Amino acid sequence: MHIFRCFTQIRRLTKMTSLESAKKTAAHTAVDLHVQNNTIVGIGSGSTVVYAVERLAERVKAEKLKVQCVPTSFQARQLIVQHKLTLTDLEINPRLDVCIDGADEVDNNLTLIKGGGGCLLQEKIVASCARELIIIADYTKNSQKLGDQYKKGIPIEVVPMAYAPIKTQIENLFGGAVELRMAKAKAGPVVTDNGNFILDWKNFQQDYNWENVNTKLNLIPGVVETGLFVKMAKKAYFGLADGSIKEQV
Repeated sequence: MHIFRCFTQIRRLTKMTSLESAKKTAAHTAVDLHVQNNTIVGIGSGSTVVYAVERLAERVKAEKLKVQCVPTSFQARQLIVQHKLTLTDLEINPRLDVCIDGADEVDNNLTLIKGGGGCLLQEKIVASCARELIIIADYTKNSQKLGDQYKKGIPIEVVPMAYAPIKTQIENLFGGAVELRMAKAKAGPVVTDNGNFILDWKNFQQDYNWENVNTKLNLIPGVVETGLFVKMAKKAYFGLADGSIKEQV
Protein backbone atom coordinates (compact mmCIF):
# COMPACT_ATOMS: atom_id res chain seq x y z
CA MET A 1 0.00 0.00 0.00
CA HIS A 2 2.86 2.35 0.92
CA ILE A 3 4.64 1.57 -2.38
CA PHE A 4 1.43 2.27 -4.32
CA ARG A 5 1.02 5.67 -2.63
CA CYS A 6 4.63 6.56 -3.42
CA PHE A 7 4.16 5.55 -7.06
CA THR A 8 0.98 7.64 -7.29
CA GLN A 9 2.74 10.67 -5.82
CA ILE A 10 5.68 10.29 -8.21
CA ARG A 11 3.31 10.03 -11.17
CA ARG A 12 1.42 13.12 -10.01
CA LEU A 13 4.64 15.11 -9.58
CA THR A 14 5.85 14.00 -13.01
CA LYS A 15 2.61 15.19 -14.60
CA MET A 16 2.83 18.53 -12.78
CA THR A 17 6.42 18.97 -13.99
CA SER A 18 5.33 18.14 -17.54
CA LEU A 19 2.50 20.68 -17.40
CA GLU A 20 4.73 23.44 -16.04
CA SER A 21 7.32 22.71 -18.71
CA ALA A 22 4.60 22.85 -21.38
CA LYS A 23 3.34 26.20 -20.07
CA LYS A 24 6.85 27.61 -20.08
CA THR A 25 7.52 26.45 -23.64
CA ALA A 26 4.30 28.02 -24.93
CA ALA A 27 4.92 31.29 -23.09
CA HIS A 28 8.51 31.65 -24.27
CA THR A 29 7.52 30.91 -27.87
CA ALA A 30 4.84 33.61 -27.88
CA VAL A 31 7.10 36.25 -26.34
CA ASP A 32 9.97 35.45 -28.69
CA LEU A 33 7.81 35.56 -31.83
CA HIS A 34 5.42 38.41 -31.06
CA VAL A 35 7.31 40.97 -28.98
CA GLN A 36 9.76 43.33 -30.64
CA ASN A 37 11.35 46.64 -29.75
CA ASN A 38 8.87 49.47 -29.06
CA THR A 39 6.00 47.02 -28.52
CA ILE A 40 3.02 47.78 -26.30
CA VAL A 41 1.96 44.48 -24.75
CA GLY A 42 -1.20 43.44 -22.94
CA ILE A 43 -0.27 41.12 -20.08
CA GLY A 44 -2.91 38.51 -19.30
CA SER A 45 -3.60 36.62 -16.10
CA GLY A 46 -3.00 33.11 -14.86
CA SER A 47 -0.21 30.63 -14.23
CA THR A 48 1.07 30.41 -17.82
CA VAL A 49 1.42 34.18 -18.11
CA VAL A 50 3.93 34.11 -15.24
CA TYR A 51 6.39 32.42 -17.60
CA ALA A 52 5.64 34.96 -20.34
CA VAL A 53 6.47 37.88 -18.05
CA GLU A 54 9.65 36.17 -16.88
CA ARG A 55 10.74 35.67 -20.49
CA LEU A 56 9.79 39.23 -21.41
CA ALA A 57 11.92 40.57 -18.55
CA GLU A 58 14.85 38.42 -19.71
CA ARG A 59 14.61 39.79 -23.24
CA VAL A 60 14.21 43.41 -22.10
CA LYS A 61 17.39 43.09 -20.03
CA ALA A 62 19.43 41.16 -22.62
CA GLU A 63 18.29 43.00 -25.76
CA LYS A 64 17.58 46.45 -24.27
CA LEU A 65 14.05 46.34 -25.64
CA LYS A 66 11.70 49.23 -25.03
CA VAL A 67 8.42 47.58 -24.07
CA GLN A 68 5.36 48.95 -22.29
CA CYS A 69 2.92 46.63 -20.52
CA VAL A 70 -0.82 46.95 -19.88
CA PRO A 71 -2.11 44.59 -17.14
CA THR A 72 -5.44 42.75 -17.24
CA SER A 73 -5.68 42.24 -13.48
CA PHE A 74 -4.11 43.06 -10.14
CA GLN A 75 -2.04 39.87 -10.48
CA ALA A 76 -0.74 40.96 -13.89
CA ARG A 77 0.12 44.41 -12.55
CA GLN A 78 2.09 42.88 -9.69
CA LEU A 79 4.02 40.67 -12.12
CA ILE A 80 4.92 43.67 -14.28
CA VAL A 81 6.11 45.67 -11.27
CA GLN A 82 7.95 42.71 -9.74
CA HIS A 83 9.95 42.18 -12.94
CA LYS A 84 10.67 45.93 -13.30
CA LEU A 85 8.92 46.22 -16.64
CA THR A 86 7.38 49.51 -17.78
CA LEU A 87 3.78 49.77 -16.61
CA THR A 88 1.20 51.68 -18.65
CA ASP A 89 -2.58 51.67 -19.12
CA LEU A 90 -5.30 52.05 -21.73
CA GLU A 91 -5.76 55.74 -21.03
CA ILE A 92 -2.19 56.41 -22.10
CA ASN A 93 -2.03 53.65 -24.74
CA PRO A 94 -5.53 52.74 -25.99
CA ARG A 95 -4.10 50.68 -28.87
CA LEU A 96 -1.80 47.72 -28.18
CA ASP A 97 0.43 45.77 -30.54
CA VAL A 98 -0.23 42.41 -28.92
CA CYS A 99 -1.95 40.85 -25.93
CA ILE A 100 -0.50 37.61 -24.55
CA ASP A 101 -2.89 35.70 -22.35
CA GLY A 102 -3.83 32.22 -21.20
CA ALA A 103 -7.14 30.38 -21.54
CA ASP A 104 -9.10 27.77 -19.63
CA GLU A 105 -10.06 26.01 -22.87
CA VAL A 106 -9.60 26.54 -26.62
CA ASP A 107 -11.78 24.76 -29.20
CA ASN A 108 -10.98 23.94 -32.81
CA ASN A 109 -12.32 27.34 -33.96
CA LEU A 110 -10.11 29.28 -31.52
CA THR A 111 -13.15 30.09 -29.39
CA LEU A 112 -12.01 30.47 -25.80
CA ILE A 113 -13.33 30.00 -22.31
CA LYS A 114 -11.63 32.48 -19.98
CA GLY A 115 -12.36 33.73 -16.51
CA GLY A 116 -11.52 30.78 -14.31
CA GLY A 117 -9.43 33.20 -12.28
CA GLY A 118 -12.14 35.85 -12.28
CA CYS A 119 -10.45 38.44 -14.53
CA LEU A 120 -12.57 37.99 -17.68
CA LEU A 121 -13.86 41.56 -17.98
CA GLN A 122 -10.48 43.28 -17.89
CA GLU A 123 -8.94 40.51 -20.00
CA LYS A 124 -11.53 41.02 -22.72
CA ILE A 125 -11.20 44.81 -22.65
CA VAL A 126 -7.42 44.66 -23.03
CA ALA A 127 -7.62 41.94 -25.70
CA SER A 128 -10.12 44.02 -27.70
CA CYS A 129 -7.61 46.89 -27.79
CA ALA A 130 -4.79 44.74 -29.19
CA ARG A 131 -3.91 44.25 -32.82
CA GLU A 132 -3.56 40.54 -32.08
CA LEU A 133 -4.50 38.29 -29.18
CA ILE A 134 -2.02 35.45 -28.71
CA ILE A 135 -3.04 32.56 -26.45
CA ILE A 136 -0.53 30.49 -24.50
CA ALA A 137 -1.49 27.24 -22.77
CA ASP A 138 -0.47 23.70 -22.02
CA TYR A 139 -1.84 20.72 -23.94
CA THR A 140 -4.69 20.08 -21.46
CA LYS A 141 -6.44 23.28 -22.60
CA ASN A 142 -6.74 22.18 -26.26
CA SER A 143 -10.18 20.72 -27.12
CA GLN A 144 -12.32 20.00 -30.14
CA LYS A 145 -15.39 21.49 -28.46
CA LEU A 146 -15.83 23.71 -25.44
CA GLY A 147 -16.55 21.57 -22.42
CA ASP A 148 -14.55 18.56 -23.62
CA GLN A 149 -11.93 19.03 -20.91
CA TYR A 150 -12.82 22.14 -18.91
CA LYS A 151 -15.70 21.21 -16.60
CA LYS A 152 -15.89 24.29 -14.36
CA GLY A 153 -18.26 26.09 -16.72
CA ILE A 154 -18.37 29.33 -18.69
CA PRO A 155 -17.85 32.31 -16.37
CA ILE A 156 -20.28 35.21 -16.63
CA GLU A 157 -19.60 38.41 -14.69
CA VAL A 158 -22.80 40.00 -13.38
CA VAL A 159 -24.02 42.92 -11.30
CA PRO A 160 -24.56 41.49 -7.78
CA MET A 161 -28.22 42.52 -7.41
CA ALA A 162 -29.13 40.70 -10.64
CA TYR A 163 -27.39 37.35 -10.18
CA ALA A 164 -30.54 35.39 -9.25
CA PRO A 165 -32.75 36.46 -12.20
CA ILE A 166 -29.80 36.14 -14.60
CA LYS A 167 -29.21 32.58 -13.37
CA THR A 168 -32.85 31.71 -14.09
CA GLN A 169 -32.83 33.36 -17.53
CA ILE A 170 -29.70 31.53 -18.66
CA GLU A 171 -31.06 28.16 -17.55
CA ASN A 172 -34.38 28.85 -19.28
CA LEU A 173 -32.73 30.05 -22.49
CA PHE A 174 -29.97 27.48 -22.86
CA GLY A 175 -30.41 24.72 -20.28
CA GLY A 176 -27.58 23.42 -18.15
CA ALA A 177 -26.95 24.61 -14.61
CA VAL A 178 -25.76 28.03 -13.44
CA GLU A 179 -23.98 28.40 -10.10
CA LEU A 180 -22.87 31.45 -8.15
CA ARG A 181 -19.12 31.14 -7.66
CA MET A 182 -18.31 31.03 -3.96
CA ALA A 183 -15.06 32.15 -2.37
CA LYS A 184 -12.74 29.61 -0.75
CA ALA A 185 -10.85 31.78 1.73
CA LYS A 186 -13.83 33.81 2.92
CA ALA A 187 -17.55 33.37 3.47
CA GLY A 188 -19.78 34.39 0.57
CA PRO A 189 -19.38 34.77 -3.18
CA VAL A 190 -16.28 35.64 -5.19
CA VAL A 191 -16.08 39.39 -5.85
CA THR A 192 -14.18 40.46 -8.98
CA ASP A 193 -11.69 43.32 -9.27
CA ASN A 194 -14.68 45.33 -10.57
CA GLY A 195 -16.93 44.60 -7.59
CA ASN A 196 -19.15 42.10 -9.42
CA PHE A 197 -20.20 38.46 -8.93
CA ILE A 198 -19.41 35.53 -11.22
CA LEU A 199 -21.87 32.90 -12.39
CA ASP A 200 -20.49 29.64 -13.81
CA TRP A 201 -22.68 28.07 -16.52
CA LYS A 202 -22.12 24.30 -16.43
CA ASN A 203 -23.42 21.24 -18.27
CA PHE A 204 -24.15 23.26 -21.40
CA GLN A 205 -24.68 21.73 -24.83
CA GLN A 206 -21.54 21.61 -26.95
CA ASP A 207 -22.99 22.26 -30.40
CA TYR A 208 -24.03 25.89 -29.89
CA ASN A 209 -23.20 28.74 -32.23
CA TRP A 210 -21.07 30.45 -29.61
CA GLU A 211 -21.15 33.84 -31.29
CA ASN A 212 -24.96 33.88 -31.06
CA VAL A 213 -24.90 32.61 -27.48
CA ASN A 214 -22.42 35.28 -26.46
CA THR A 215 -24.60 38.00 -28.01
CA LYS A 216 -27.74 36.75 -26.26
CA LEU A 217 -25.98 36.49 -22.90
CA ASN A 218 -24.70 40.04 -23.15
CA LEU A 219 -28.22 41.30 -23.88
CA ILE A 220 -29.51 40.08 -20.51
CA PRO A 221 -29.78 43.11 -18.19
CA GLY A 222 -27.18 42.87 -15.45
CA VAL A 223 -24.69 40.78 -17.42
CA VAL A 224 -21.44 42.73 -17.48
CA GLU A 225 -19.39 40.36 -19.67
CA THR A 226 -18.98 36.70 -20.54
CA GLY A 227 -15.95 34.41 -20.51
CA LEU A 228 -16.64 33.45 -24.12
CA PHE A 229 -13.97 34.94 -26.37
CA VAL A 230 -15.31 34.46 -29.90
CA LYS A 231 -13.31 35.43 -33.01
CA MET A 232 -10.80 37.31 -30.88
CA ALA A 233 -7.70 35.11 -30.77
CA LYS A 234 -5.37 35.24 -33.74
CA LYS A 235 -3.18 32.31 -32.71
CA ALA A 236 -2.67 29.83 -29.89
CA TYR A 237 0.50 28.09 -28.80
CA PHE A 238 0.10 24.85 -26.85
CA GLY A 239 3.10 23.39 -25.08
CA LEU A 240 3.10 19.60 -25.47
CA ALA A 241 4.27 16.92 -23.06
CA ASP A 242 7.28 16.05 -25.26
CA GLY A 243 8.57 19.64 -25.18
CA SER A 244 7.33 20.61 -28.63
CA ILE A 245 4.79 23.27 -29.61
CA LYS A 246 1.44 22.96 -31.33
CA GLU A 247 0.40 26.11 -33.15
CA GLN A 248 -3.28 26.77 -33.91
CA VAL A 249 -4.60 29.57 -36.11
